[in-house]
Amino acid sequence: MGLDTKPLSTLHEKASYEVADFAVPSGREEEWRFTPLRRLRGLHKGPAAADGKVDTRVEAPEGVSVERVGRDDPRVGGVYVPADRVSAQAYGSFQEAVVITVPKEAVPSRHISVEVKGLGAEGAAYGHTVVVVEPLAEATVVLHHEGSATYADNVEFVVGEGASLSVISLQDWADDTVHVSHQHARLAKDARFTGFVISLGGDLVRISPTVAYDAAGGDATMYGVYFVDPGQHLEHRLLVDHTVPNCRSRVDYRGALQGDEAHAVWIGDVIIRAEAEGTDTYELNRNLVLTDGTRVDSVPNLEILTGEVEGAGHASASGRLDDQHLFYLQARGIPYDTARRMVVRGYLGELVERIAVPEIRERVEAAIEVELDR
Repeated sequence: MGLDTKPLSTLHEKASYEVADFAVPSGREEEWRFTPLRRLRGLHKGPAAADGKVDTRVEAPEGVSVERVGRDDPRVGGVYVPADRVSAQAYGSFQEAVVITVPKEAVPSRHISVEVKGLGAEGAAYGHTVVVVEPLAEATVVLHHEGSATYADNVEFVVGEGASLSVISLQDWADDTVHVSHQHARLAKDARFTGFVISLGGDLVRISPTVAYDAAGGDATMYGVYFVDPGQHLEHRLLVDHTVPNCRSRVDYRGALQGDEAHAVWIGDVIIRAEAEGTDTYELNRNLVLTDGTRVDSVPNLEILTGEVEGAGHASASGRLDDQHLFYLQARGIPYDTARRMVVRGYLGELVERIAVPEIRERVEAAIEVELDR
């Protein structure tokens, strides 16, 4: 498969399955200028030997199909064409893909768990996962990443007509991990998608969630929570591509940073094409800076090619703890450290409480407490 010559937009101009169609990034490109390439361990250079080790295990309730297939399976790469060199490298290097299928009108009794465990940061590992939710079905998928790895992967979510899919992607890696992931959802008529990205661990983690629509009535909500520690680089690059009329999207990402050289990057791209009349979209990113020495890059982008929209907006804010909030609590006898915890918990908790899987919600709450103890 070669280069897809149709431009995606002025923000995303190239898509191809072939690594050779993408130049090795120098760091000056718009899509790479915030990423410290020297810390990618060669994932952006390629072709790289797939000699790393990652163990992927899937637990699914009765009625849900789980298959391991090659890249010649027509469901692999069916809805997503890589848009950068690392994604193309991952597509050309994985050994087998995991395909999960929720049959028509099914409502599984519990969530589907995909556990990805890195077995060592030496050598690169690659993965590919496809989740198909057939018409009128409902499902929740948890992607849980842990261990040590140098890992790049592509994840495809195919949401059928009238179906509903919730995805929780938890990056709970060891401190030495590099993870670059592209997660793409494609929505049919009246389909609903909720994506929740939670990034806590790793040395360098770059997650690129994207959403595209095939027919009217699609509804996508994208949440994100991240906590960045000293020297850590956590990057989230979103794309919502409105290509058809009367679809909706909402984005809300919130992060906290503490310690020297803690670096958070959030890029929110929303495209409303000329034919996408009646679009209703809004994206929001907030960052709470807890100490000196941190860095935040937050860039919302709207590319609107029609004037017939229901609504379109974005907002971005980064700042320190509100002294008035802390003073209010301290004036009522609450010690500073406790007041600080309460403010941070409340700030992130508005999104954490939306996590539908109790054990994951509790794990994230506990992880935030550990971060606040540092």
